[in-house]
Amino acid sequence: MIDLRSDTVTLPSPAMREAMYRAELGDDVMSEDPTVNRLEALAAEMTGKEAALLVVSGTMGNLVSLLSHCRRGDEAILGDQAHIFHFEAGGASALGGVVFHPVSTGRFGELDLNAVAGAIR
Repeated sequence: MIDLRSDTVTLPSPAMREAMYRAELGDDVMSEDPTVNRLEALAAEMTGKEAALLVVSGTMGNLVSLLSHCRRGDEAILGDQAHIFHFEAGGASALGGVVFHPVSTGRFGELDLNAVAGAIR
C-alpha cells in the first residue's frame, strides 16, 4: 500500500528509488526534462486538461493553486480544520497576500454552505 496522507510521511519504495535513479534528466525550466514532460503529459491526459504542472510537494501544489485563483488581498474561504490553514506556514499570506477566512466544518470536515455564503464579502 502507498501512503498518500502527506508529503511528509510518504517514503519511496525501493522500486521508486530505482526509477528515480534511472530517470532521464534535463532542464525542466526549458522543457528539456523528458521524465517531467512525460509525467505532466500523463497527468493532463488523466484529468482531461490541456496541460499539467509537476510540483515537488503538496504544500507547493496548494500554494500554486491558491495563487492562480487569488490576487493579493483576496480572501480564501476554507474549513477551520483545513490542513493548509493549520500546517502550511502561512505561505499563501506571506508570498501571495491571500488571507484565509475559516468557517466551521462538520464532523467529517464538510463545509456548511450557509456558513460559506455568510463568509463571502
